[in-house]
Amino acid sequence: MFLEAAAPVAGRRPECLSESCIFTTAMKRPETVKHGTRLEARALRILRAVPGLVVEPGTGRDRRVDAELRFGGRRARVAVECKARANAATAWQLVQYAQGHRDIPVLLIADETTTEAREILRESGIAVIDGIGNAHVELPGMLIHLAGQPGARRRARGTTTPRLRGRAGVVAQALLLHPERAWQVQGLAQAARASVGLAHGVLARLEREGVVAVEGTGPKRLRRVTKPTALLDLWAEEQAERPLRTLGYLLGQTPRQVIERLGAGLGKAGIDYALTGPAGAALVAPFATAVPVADAWVSASAAPEELLRAVGADLVTDGHNVVLLQGKDDTPLEFREKKDDVSVANRFRLYADLLADPRRGREQARHLRQEVIGF
Repeated sequence: MFLEAAAPVAGRRPECLSESCIFTTAMKRPETVKHGTRLEARALRILRAVPGLVVEPGTGRDRRVDAELRFGGRRARVAVECKARANAATAWQLVQYAQGHRDIPVLLIADETTTEAREILRESGIAVIDGIGNAHVELPGMLIHLAGQPGARRRARGTTTPRLRGRAGVVAQALLLHPERAWQVQGLAQAARASVGLAHGVLARLEREGVVAVEGTGPKRLRRVTKPTALLDLWAEEQAERPLRTLGYLLGQTPRQVIERLGAGLGKAGIDYALTGPAGAALVAPFATAVPVADAWVSASAAPEELLRAVGADLVTDGHNVVLLQGKDDTPLEFREKKDDVSVANRFRLYADLLADPRRGREQARHLRQEVIGF
């Protein structure tokens, strides 16, 4: 675990909310953490790992207050929510709760949190401290930020299977594409080209996550997405692909010409493909930025040499303007659409791929979500 913090500068007030946010790894931890019966033992273990933080129990006069935080001479009363693991869906549930209790700050304490969950909570003003070294507490007069070791994980408790990747991820995308539809399990399985058992497993998990509601009973039981925003964030954080990447250079006077030649070559060769990343997003939701590289998902069964030959590109190790992506199967191509005679990945796959793109990808993903997805 490392701390993101500044050292005190004599005669200068820090840029954060108060001097209480200034701390270093040299600060001693408090000898004890005061607590009552309202905080779970696992939560107390997590709180003890935060340097300089003291937690006192709620007084009982206000039942909404579970604890009082003391840090750097400042105090803040909070309502505490304890979880074993917090993902994007959990974060959105907590956001909804906090919106109905705006008069008392909320603190999430979890054994483990996902990156997406922490981002959602931070943007919504909800404090979070987890057991893998991450913390972000931003309250009046108090700012604490800790970043855990990259990749740190605790042993998972319980189960979140099936995770929304591969064919299970396609089931989630089918739900996202028709968020207002009431689904029967068999109909969802057919739409996603998945087994009935897998479709049922995904729906059962999403019910537990609080993003799908059940209507009716027996054979007429229906499921409906109640929180598409939470479902999108949950799928986006779990669907991560590790594709085989073939880098090529394709002659073209403009990025648009490269895109057109790429699509025409793959289509003529009968190779299934879907443009993605900034190039795909530029066709769906134009963004004020250059598109130096065209990324495309292509059939998993095609050989890299066959792909390059089909589009007339040269294999390169740097200076590329084309990236051909191949997954373990062809699920990244599901629900692709036609745009200006070019196959483009569906809007949700585009969104997820943009999030993973280091070239201003997150900024473009937010633009796509606002302009095209709408939730």
